[in-house]
Amino acid sequence: MTEITDYITNDFKPVDSQQTILDVQEFFMDLNFSHFPVVEEGIYIGSIASEDIETFDSDKKVIDFKYTLETFFARTNSIWLEVLEVFAKNHTNLVPVLDENNVYVGYYEIEDIMTFFNQTPFLKEQGRIIKIKKGVLDYSMSQITQIIESNNGKILGLFISESDVDSVEVTIKISLGAMNEIIQTFRRYNYEIVSEHHEDNYINNLKERSDYLDKYLNI
Repeated sequence: MTEITDYITNDFKPVDSQQTILDVQEFFMDLNFSHFPVVEEGIYIGSIASEDIETFDSDKKVIDFKYTLETFFARTNSIWLEVLEVFAKNHTNLVPVLDENNVYVGYYEIEDIMTFFNQTPFLKEQGRIIKIKKGVLDYSMSQITQIIESNNGKILGLFISESDVDSVEVTIKISLGAMNEIIQTFRRYNYEIVSEHHEDNYINNLKERSDYLDKYLNI
């Protein structure tokens, strides 16, 4: 199986802190990176943003703007969810990668990480996705798993997709199992079904037709 570290690339060398701003401005003009790593004597010191560099004096050096560098990075032992989190939190399409000794080893590009994500069973395997909601103190991952598996469902993945002080929303991808029974079991345990499904839609359609019939008969 492909490992996420297989996507670490060194297609372009990191920016050296002694390079001129003009050099880096021209570099960004040719490429679609939001950020790019900067090294000082071979040591990673941060990433320079393409938006920032447009405003810098082209005659100066990168080191003159060291205070503007953003210091985010991923580790070589970071799992793909952690890497995705770095991308999301820093609004970037490139994340530098350091090893456990803080040695710069390359970078991840967001397109490659999404390719890796698309190969995970959560996205690759056929299944149904549901989103459920419950009070933040009342929900239980073990209970959610038990509800699905007791109805012969198999979980391909689940994660907390939304959360606030009152409630938590959990997105689940399920293969096999009787989806309607799973949904009804969640309701019996006071989980709200946030997402729509064809079983629910069938019930809603029956209700709409019933309402229409009531209105027709009352004319």
